[in-house]
Amino acid sequence: MPTRNESAAALLDGIRSFIEPAQVRTDPDSCLNYGRDWTRLYTPDPLAVVLPSNIEQIQQLVRYANEHRLALVPSGGRTGLSGAAVAHHGEIVVSMERMNRILEFDPTGRSVTCQAGVVTEALQNFARDHGLYYPVDFASRGSSQIGGNIATNAGGIKVVRHGLTRDWVTGLKVVTGRGDLLDLNRGLIKNASGYDLRHLFVGSEGTLGIIVEATLKLTRPLREPSVMVLGVPDLDGVMSLYHVFRNKLELSAFEFFSELALRHVLKKGVQRPFDAETPYYVLIEFENPDESHTDQALALFEHCAEQGWLADGVISQSETQAKELWRLREDISESISEHQPYKNDIAVRISRVPALLAEIDELLAREYPDFEVLWYGHIGDGNLHVNILKPTGLDSATFAQKCGAVSEHLFAVLQRHGGSISAEHGVGLTKKPYLHYTRDETEIGYLRAIKQVFDPNGIMNPGKIFD
Repeated sequence: MPTRNESAAALLDGIRSFIEPAQVRTDPDSCLNYGRDWTRLYTPDPLAVVLPSNIEQIQQLVRYANEHRLALVPSGGRTGLSGAAVAHHGEIVVSMERMNRILEFDPTGRSVTCQAGVVTEALQNFARDHGLYYPVDFASRGSSQIGGNIATNAGGIKVVRHGLTRDWVTGLKVVTGRGDLLDLNRGLIKNASGYDLRHLFVGSEGTLGIIVEATLKLTRPLREPSVMVLGVPDLDGVMSLYHVFRNKLELSAFEFFSELALRHVLKKGVQRPFDAETPYYVLIEFENPDESHTDQALALFEHCAEQGWLADGVISQSETQAKELWRLREDISESISEHQPYKNDIAVRISRVPALLAEIDELLAREYPDFEVLWYGHIGDGNLHVNILKPTGLDSATFAQKCGAVSEHLFAVLQRHGGSISAEHGVGLTKKPYLHYTRDETEIGYLRAIKQVFDPNGIMNPGKIFD
């Protein structure tokens, strides 16, 4: 009778019969690198890493996995923060990085068709080179991949104007958990011919199948965007600023971060935007062609200052300064990564943000008296990031356990406010125990039934979202 290792070797030899042997990797470095995401909470332990180069190979792999009951974990840039791309129970990681070509550009329809492994920034650069703009944007743009963005319905810093990834997907090719290839919506703007299965795969976290190609809308670039950073004394002031600036200017971003979060960025060499320290800050971006909106923005600044809603502020005078101001917000995640933060990515209706923040702030101060808690997020769309930093000397397992215990209280508060446990990071492994705070048991039952249709043998990213 063959040993487990002998059985695994035979299974992998079978995969090497239809995927180049060099692209079926079992070395420790590859398994570590491809078997994890940015959570770093789980120890990777994949059986192997497979790097297919075309759709036919993926279909063969899925059918082979069904035949031999092998679990598959689709993998993009692995920048996720929920453990959705983690392979820690002997799964086979299916990396899309070799499928990284832009296949078709339609200048008339302002759309592009690309393979799932195209890096987000590469698509943005392609659009810019053709006088257009792909507006789904976030700090991990240089390593995240389009397939992963779609699988998590990525949001980012421009949602207040441009929406989520879902809003830009006009077509998808997917290989289902059965091994079937579906060509969904075919890039059409209008298509009223029954269920739109495309939207089931947006945000599915690889649990229904593997996204292999996407057709995405493009739009015109922002016209000379200007950036303001404003110091705000309290949360009510943050929402007052949002209301006033949104009504008078067409905003492309409205971001929020705390003084505690800012201090970590400043340690990395970024300059404080102005002398005053305030508990909170907002970053506002708006189109400013020919600087025609500068006077309007300054008038709004004066009005808000008179109301006591802000203490100080700065407006960019050049593209270089605008980029430096953006670093105050975008560099937060990187600057705190060494502290192994426990992240909560929550969403609520915009009007309920102040009440939610106040209640959660009180809860965290009571439950985490010795932990540093940082707030930041895309407050213009009701998405807040709560980051608890691990104290030096506390082991990771104990830290995660303490944070998880308090998450139950946090999500109970969120549930009362009608919010979601995940705004843009997904459910994956980290939020799976708390799904019932956002979806009731009846709805979860329908989710399970949908998975059964597309993945009857449960080989696609098992254990993610729900068991």
